[in-house]
Amino acid sequence: MPQKYVYRFSEGDKDQKELLGGKGANLAEMTNLGLPVPPGFTISTDACRAYLADGKVPKQVRVQTTVALREVEEAVGRNFGDAEEPLLVSVRSGAKFSMPGMMETVLNVGLNDETVEGLARLADDERFAWDSYRRLIQMFGRTVLDIPGEPFSEALDARKEERGVSNDVELDAEDWRAVVDAYKKVVVEHTGEDFPQDPRQQLDLAIEAVFRSWNTERARLYRRRERIPHSLGTAVNVVSMVFGNMGDTSGTGVCFTRDPSTGHTGVYGDYLQNAQGEDVVAGIRNTLSLEELKDIDGKSYRELRRIMRRLETHYRDLCDIEFTIERGKLWMLQTRVGKRTAAAAFRIACQLDDEGLIDTDEALTRVTGSQLSQLLFPQFDPHAERQLLAKGLGASPGAAVGGIVFDNAQAEEEKAKGNDVILVRRETSPEDLPGMVASRGVLTSRGGKTSHAAVVARGMGMCAVVGAEAIAVKDGEIRVGDTVLHRGDVIAIDGSTGEVFVGEVPVVDSPVMTYIADGLDAALEAAKGDDDTLELVEAVDRLLGHADDVRRLRVRANADTGEDAARARKHGAEGVGLCRTEHQFLGDRRVQIERVVLADGAEQREKALAELLPLQKQDFRELLEAMDGLPTTIRLIDPPLHEFLPDLTDLSVTVALAEERGEPDEHDVELLTAVRRMHEQNPMLGLRGVRLGLRLPGLFALQIRAIAEATVELRGEGKDPQPEIMVPLIGSQRELQLVRDEAEKLLAEIAEETGEELDLAIGCMIELPRAALTAARIAEEADFFSFGTNDLTQTTWGFSRDDVEGAFFATYLDNGVLTISPFETLDADGVGQLVEAGVKGGRSTKKKLKMGVCGEHGGDPESIHFFHRAGLDYVSCSPFRVPVARLEAGRATVLPAGEE
Repeated sequence: MPQKYVYRFSEGDKDQKELLGGKGANLAEMTNLGLPVPPGFTISTDACRAYLADGKVPKQVRVQTTVALREVEEAVGRNFGDAEEPLLVSVRSGAKFSMPGMMETVLNVGLNDETVEGLARLADDERFAWDSYRRLIQMFGRTVLDIPGEPFSEALDARKEERGVSNDVELDAEDWRAVVDAYKKVVVEHTGEDFPQDPRQQLDLAIEAVFRSWNTERARLYRRRERIPHSLGTAVNVVSMVFGNMGDTSGTGVCFTRDPSTGHTGVYGDYLQNAQGEDVVAGIRNTLSLEELKDIDGKSYRELRRIMRRLETHYRDLCDIEFTIERGKLWMLQTRVGKRTAAAAFRIACQLDDEGLIDTDEALTRVTGSQLSQLLFPQFDPHAERQLLAKGLGASPGAAVGGIVFDNAQAEEEKAKGNDVILVRRETSPEDLPGMVASRGVLTSRGGKTSHAAVVARGMGMCAVVGAEAIAVKDGEIRVGDTVLHRGDVIAIDGSTGEVFVGEVPVVDSPVMTYIADGLDAALEAAKGDDDTLELVEAVDRLLGHADDVRRLRVRANADTGEDAARARKHGAEGVGLCRTEHQFLGDRRVQIERVVLADGAEQREKALAELLPLQKQDFRELLEAMDGLPTTIRLIDPPLHEFLPDLTDLSVTVALAEERGEPDEHDVELLTAVRRMHEQNPMLGLRGVRLGLRLPGLFALQIRAIAEATVELRGEGKDPQPEIMVPLIGSQRELQLVRDEAEKLLAEIAEETGEELDLAIGCMIELPRAALTAARIAEEADFFSFGTNDLTQTTWGFSRDDVEGAFFATYLDNGVLTISPFETLDADGVGQLVEAGVKGGRSTKKKLKMGVCGEHGGDPESIHFFHRAGLDYVSCSPFRVPVARLEAGRATVLPAGEE
């Protein structure tokens, strides 16, 4: 039996996004709910994957499409390609995950020189028919025939200029006939062939083009940014056309059941009379509000409001809805759970909990660590002086400052120079995605909150202001009255208020950062009188507090100083998971550790170590005092040796020049000899970590003594220091045994000297594959494990992080070897298996062995969910990411299995 590729809307539901794509699954769901959905069918993602693998559409697709198309004809009462009463269809993409504007749509498929006349008679409207035909040629030309958009735009602009009009709606039927003729010439000029007149050929080519659009550069760029696998493929939705461009009783719109920018309840959306399809999101005309539809067509407005409420109740979430009104008849073209800003996500989650549509556990699943992180970014200082340029609609919150750029190339060029930029356009299109990615924010003079710029910016968490009508964008400059600005001139945009300022505007901590750093009372006091901010802070506090209540994973911070530790503790850290003691030897102290490394004999080394002891003890006092009462894991020194030695090349040149002048420096000559002796080809895999501690007697002992003495002193002051000693880069049980024996002997001596019991935990890092695979034996000598996932990733992949990320990661991402850098999100398939092996091995020896992770993966949301499943006890990350880790650890607990 042949594989099934085509599904009627009545055959699917909202849970089949993997097969039918998000759009197809939701069209099916609305059909099953009895909502007014135009008849149609979905060609599955299986067909797309087969096309991508074989380079051709599976032959069964054509046959199954024919059968499904005939059923649509029966439902509508018109035939596809019929010259008298033609059925027209739209061909739209729809992947599992929403990718707004990234792939292609073709409307009015089935129109040709004959059917356009039939459509004109059927609708009794020549203007509408020829307007629809020109839209088909333009979309088909761009999507299927790969013709650039500019020749079509230029032809349309030329006609409007000839007629002395500025808007498309002012053109009549004869104008559209002329535009169609011009568009046909564009097709011939760019392809050498006429625009295809066979409706079925149009349909087949459009289906293939939508499949092909899955791998356009902008789609791949969007997927890389959003971490969407390239392997998913897109479905294709073939839907009978309904028309919003049939005069003033028709139109098209996009609406939300709640405001996607703020989360507020109410009536939110954009509507365009006498318009079709992509006109609303394209931003080519500024739209009417949904409230204005109430006055234009009260019946359709009331029906739409009922459907909006029903969909929000059914999906139990904010819904994003596309609709068309055809001569007073409402049709639902799409719905999906809507993208929203970070602030809206927190507000909506709490609102739905309060309304009883979801419970608090589910409310926690509706927000993410990435969204919380966006709320921690600074915002403009409301008290600073600033020069207002214009005001538009705040489409995606945030504060962005940068130089003006007008296109992708300018944005990417400036970013490569390290400059912050704001992309300024009349309206954006999918082709502008690379420029948006390279920018700090986006500003458009046209469009509403559902325009392409607004939707994509919200999805990316990027600051955006749209519909700033006072700004004229033309010929590489922007004008507002007498003010003229050019590329590179600095502007500032406020995505919350929609304000645009000339020049830089200072930023201050966001209200949520004030809450994180200073507590709820301080944040509420600072926000007094601002109801929106109060609501947001209370929503964050509520959900973050719930995450703290339910999570199993504890959250620690990576902190090297008392100041870092204090900051982390204010952010909610429950201890220090990694103190990198080598960072305490940078700057002025580097010379002192250099003396230890290059000491000629035990006497010199002991003298150098003695000089370091009081400095180290003070370091540890400050750290342990800041984390009083909380576990504090201190890693013994773990630098590649070259970090504490002069550069071999630089020192060789210095010595050579001095000798050439006849003024050799005896110290430099001796130093050069020592550096040459210790020079390593691959220092990251050389004399570092436990190897350095065993190679240089007394180095680890210095640090252990400093930890112990600092502990004794603080206990004498009535404090409760809880240090844990961690040995780095362990590869064998014997290495840890040697260090442990030395440490226990030293701690016993200090305990006897001070009368203070020092039963300090001694553990190790698991950052080498061999350590993970032999964890059962290593655990015999360890009180705890901490997985160093950065080095474990390097040694598992054979990657040097500093060398490979800029060298070939981009190529690997493009070719699908990687979907994201394994240094950003843990490679669960490879490195993750080693983590799981280490957990299993360690706990087979000691059932309750404490385990954590201290690589920066400890602050990555996706990785945190893996560590939760793997059974670790805690994650450790940078202080700034502690709130994110807390939230994600809670989400990992309440998310259903398989949805983490």
